[in-house]
Amino acid sequence: MCTSIVEIVPAEGAGKSFEGWFPLSRAVVSYDHPNHALLNDAIIIDFVNEARGPDARAAVELTLDSAKALLGALERAIAAAETEEAEARRVPAKAA
Repeated sequence: MCTSIVEIVPAEGAGKSFEGWFPLSRAVVSYDHPNHALLNDAIIIDFVNEARGPDARAAVELTLDSAKALLGALERAIAAAETEEAEARRVPAKAA
């Protein structure tokens, strides 16, 4: 089944391809036929920098269950990081 399910968001960070690390400009999430995973359909996540051409791409192809587990892990890690950041802002620096 070919789908037109595609979500594109800006992304800041870095990705690693076979040519090394590159700065990211966007993340593309889709549900379609995977290129490499032995699945009929997959959640496909591409981290790209289109200004650097096709070699600036890091991709994963996941089952729906794996994608759901990843989403849960991201939500938990983000919540913990936000708590950590908020606490760091509340704690006054110690005088030297």
